[in-house]
Amino acid sequence: MNKPKLRPFLALCCCAALVACAGTPAKQDLPLPAIITVDAWGGSAAAEPPRSAQRITHITLHHQGESWAEGKDVAAYLRRLQQWSRLSKRWADIPYHYVVAPDGRIYAARDPGTAGDTNTEYDPRGHALVMLLGNFEEIEPSVAQLRATAELMAALAQRHGLTAEQIASHKDYSAQTLCPGRHLYRHLQNGWLQDAVTARLAGRPLPEPVP
Repeated sequence: MNKPKLRPFLALCCCAALVACAGTPAKQDLPLPAIITVDAWGGSAAAEPPRSAQRITHITLHHQGESWAEGKDVAAYLRRLQQWSRLSKRWADIPYHYVVAPDGRIYAARDPGTAGDTNTEYDPRGHALVMLLGNFEEIEPSVAQLRATAELMAALAQRHGLTAEQIASHKDYSAQTLCPGRHLYRHLQNGWLQDAVTARLAGRPLPEPVP
């Protein structure tokens, strides 16, 4: 008895599988944007690393709250902030995990595994704290700062299984502050920052900031 011819059927199955695979490409992980390390800006690691890393459940926006002169040395500022945080406040380190400069460069600060610190009444445990240099009660954040912040927050959200709904600001948790300043907070209020993070999580380019 002749054996049934299976080759055409197998070929059709293989072709269908290839088409299905080609139509659903694997989703690529978002790379963290370039981050200037603590060593690179001349800082030092905390004396006592956390016994167990905090679980990140929120991403929280802050501003420096001080005027920032163009061309100011970011590394020197961070070294002073680190010293003040440790010696004057007796905190483990700079209170924020990431600092974004006006030119869009991102600097590592406190170890993200360690909860941040605050002078206000909210509990920052579980929050990844992102601080932008400048006083945004007075000035607008630069486009480079906004874009870098959105890229950073999207990468953090993906790594910690969060969505744009977990992004808020200092003043959303505290009645004792204007942080992150009205000109920066506007980009949360009008939905641009959340839309930008959602776009990057979906593999789309960043939308332009809303004026």
